[in-house]
Amino acid sequence: MASLNVGNLGEYLREQRRAAQLSLRQLADATGVSNPYLSQIERGLRKPSADVLQQVAKALRISAETLYVRAGILDEREREELETRAVILADPSINERQKSVLLQIYDSFRRENGFVPGPDADADADGDAGLRKDAEPGKGAGPREGDDAGADATEDHDPHS
Repeated sequence: MASLNVGNLGEYLREQRRAAQLSLRQLADATGVSNPYLSQIERGLRKPSADVLQQVAKALRISAETLYVRAGILDEREREELETRAVILADPSINERQKSVLLQIYDSFRRENGFVPGPDADADADGDAGLRKDAEPGKGAGPREGDDAGADATEDHDPHS
C-alpha cells in the first residue's frame, strides 16, 4: 500500500504517543479506534477523519487543531485564528460581553489587514456586542447611543455637559 501525502502526521502522532508513554493498544483503547487503523495512520497509509483526529488528540492531550493542520484538513492561519478565539473565550477574568466585544475588535483588525474572518466571527452570545456595525474597522467603532457598554465605568458623566 502506498503512503498517502498527509504531511508528517503519522510521525508526529507516534512521537506524541511515545511521549505520553502509551502503547498503540493503549491509545486504541483510549480512543475507540482500532489498533490496526492507528498503526496505518502512524505509518502514513491512512488519512484519518477529523473525528478520529479529535479522539486521538483528546487521548494524547494535545491540540486537535494541530493534528488537523498536519493532516491537511486545516490551514495554519485558520488554526492560529481558532486558538486565539479559544483563548479569549476561555479567559475567566472577562465577562461574556467583553469577550464578544474583544472578538469583534479582533475581527475588524484582521479585516483591516486583509484577512477574512472565520465562520464564527459574527456570532456571539447575544447577537450584538454593542459595536456599531456601520463603523469602518478601526475608525470610531464604539458603543452606540443607548447601549449600556459604559454602564460599569467608574467615572460619573454629566449627561448635560
